[in-house]
Amino acid sequence: MRVITLNCNGIRSATKKGLFPWLKRQNADVICLQEMKAHETDLTDEMRLKDYHAYYCCAQKKGYAGVMLYARRKPDDVRILCGSKEHDEEGRYLQADFGKLSVVSLYLPSGSAGPHRQASKFRFLDHFLPMLKKLHGNGREFILCGDWNIAHKEIDLKNWRSNQKNSGFLPEERAWLTNVFDDIGWVDVFRTLNQKPDQYTWWSNRGQARAKNVGWRIDYQIATPGIAKKAIKERIYTDKWFSDHAPLTIDYDYQL
Repeated sequence: MRVITLNCNGIRSATKKGLFPWLKRQNADVICLQEMKAHETDLTDEMRLKDYHAYYCCAQKKGYAGVMLYARRKPDDVRILCGSKEHDEEGRYLQADFGKLSVVSLYLPSGSAGPHRQASKFRFLDHFLPMLKKLHGNGREFILCGDWNIAHKEIDLKNWRSNQKNSGFLPEERAWLTNVFDDIGWVDVFRTLNQKPDQYTWWSNRGQARAKNVGWRIDYQIATPGIAKKAIKERIYTDKWFSDHAPLTIDYDYQL
């Protein structure tokens, strides 16, 4: 089973940059996209991806947030809400169930726009942590794919010293993610396969961040232990740019 996740920073923009021809060549079983910045009526036939079942959770605000999920096999059930009215209106959670496995396209808020957005991010984290505990203990396997907007450890961003007071690498955010991994028991699947430094999924558009690989690893596939153990191969694709994020692909020894 191949699972791909990407924050496309606007699906219309990513489409113009060749995202969908690339996706067609990947032979993925599930594809999770975040930050659509579009409503379902804005989507072209190309964006609906032939031979896949496509699902959308759009933000009420036009040109903002939103998540998508494409599945080669039709899911048994689809859920598009996480139960927080504030954040459900922004289109941040879409879950597809396949037998005993659920795959989620997830987009955590960013706090970089100012204190008001950081406060919204903290409210999301407060709401989502009990939900993560419940999901982890309900007997299903989960893969939570998406832009978590948190770099967990110093290895996960280039300039960690200068970013300790910036959203995405705040001590409180990092501690929250440590709780998710160490206390609840979720698994950072990429790090089970690749422990190397300089493995990033997002780069600022300022300066020459991409060329110099001055990035952050904020896009994850975070899974329950059973399915995490079946991960066999990872790849961050940087040969071509569809967004300021890079696609993260993980292959699992699992038949969907």
